[in-house]
Amino acid sequence: MPNAVVVGTQWGDEGKAKVIDYLSKFCDVVIRFHGGANAGHTVIADGRKFIFHLVPSGIMYPDKICVVSNGVVFDIEQFLKEVDELQSKNIEVKGRLFVSDLAHLVMPYHKLQDAASESAMGGRKIGTTGRGIGPAYADKASRTGIRVGDLADWDSFTAKLARNFDEKKRLLAFYKQPFDLDPGEITETYRGFRQRIVPLIADTGDLLYKAAKGGKSLLFEGAQGTFLDIDHGTYPFVTSSNTIAGAACTGAGVGPSLINQVIGIVKAYTTRVGNGPFPTEITNALGERIRTVGGEFGATTGRPRRCGWFDSGLLRRSAQLNGLTRLALTKLDVLSDLDEIQICTHYEIDGARVDLYPTSTGAAARAVPKYETMPGWKTDLSGCKKLSDLPPKAIAYVKRLQSLCYNIPLLLVSVGPDRMQTIEVEPI
Repeated sequence: MPNAVVVGTQWGDEGKAKVIDYLSKFCDVVIRFHGGANAGHTVIADGRKFIFHLVPSGIMYPDKICVVSNGVVFDIEQFLKEVDELQSKNIEVKGRLFVSDLAHLVMPYHKLQDAASESAMGGRKIGTTGRGIGPAYADKASRTGIRVGDLADWDSFTAKLARNFDEKKRLLAFYKQPFDLDPGEITETYRGFRQRIVPLIADTGDLLYKAAKGGKSLLFEGAQGTFLDIDHGTYPFVTSSNTIAGAACTGAGVGPSLINQVIGIVKAYTTRVGNGPFPTEITNALGERIRTVGGEFGATTGRPRRCGWFDSGLLRRSAQLNGLTRLALTKLDVLSDLDEIQICTHYEIDGARVDLYPTSTGAAARAVPKYETMPGWKTDLSGCKKLSDLPPKAIAYVKRLQSLCYNIPLLLVSVGPDRMQTIEVEPI
């Protein structure tokens, strides 16, 4: 398979982990290139369920190399929990799981800072996961962060920890929040982490370059979704990293000439977690029904996701931002019990027709979705193995979504949560 980037085209939770897991069998190296433990990826394979927050989803295949690259803010404790779970189920990671020496660490004080900042915002809360992601990226940008590679130089690590600890203690005092961390305890905890992490640390940019030059296929795994991008999303209701396809280069330390394909994961309806404008949101009992059938609860926090109709203006903007070459449609089966299904074809904003999701959050909040209605298919899709197995009304729905989104070729359609419940349409 050519080197490919996989991105979410909506607000995350599109089913990226399942698609990445499915595609991993065709590639050699799987790379997580941004975000942190605020992004949960759920994989169901052979009846076993795994929720990954940092370990790349491709780890389920025993012959794949997996990389956590420099664009990630790295929570060692969460990472080791995932490693322990994998090993408890006889999935070995030794020799095939690597962490960039340039990735920044999420420290315990970042989580306190995250909670304090959200609390101070009152009614203007962003709705973060509280995992310390934003503060860790802020320290990275202000050049005060601690990197994974510092753990290999213990004197460097302890000096940076001491400096940052005092600074964060003053900051939490400003927020009038308790700061019950002990620097000695943190030091000893990370001394223990160090023994397990240092053997996994690598110059991952060089690793990926050599792999590509040696004919290996690379799969870059995005977290969250396009409209949580710090620059191009529904700011300020976004995450703290760049989530679009272009971030794979800076986040993994590779040049753009290595990227051949961009696969956009799109859910057959739309969801988002947290606050921010959501033009097609369904706020009645039907929205709750879709949430229940689709299991729309956050893998990281358990928070219920807001559910709405498919928004083609959102996907057209996503195609522009990511340069999508394939679509992977997920959760089509969730809509199988509906009599009618609506599709947002465009918006009306201040009396004018608008075809792309607006760049202004204020305009997005004023957007009135304009719908067309399609009949439901009222048929179980879980056993369908090829596109022609789908009922005609389901095929019509899929084709209509595709036509509203520049007729980007379909890579696959997912009709259930398991790895095997996947219809391959037009392989790369």
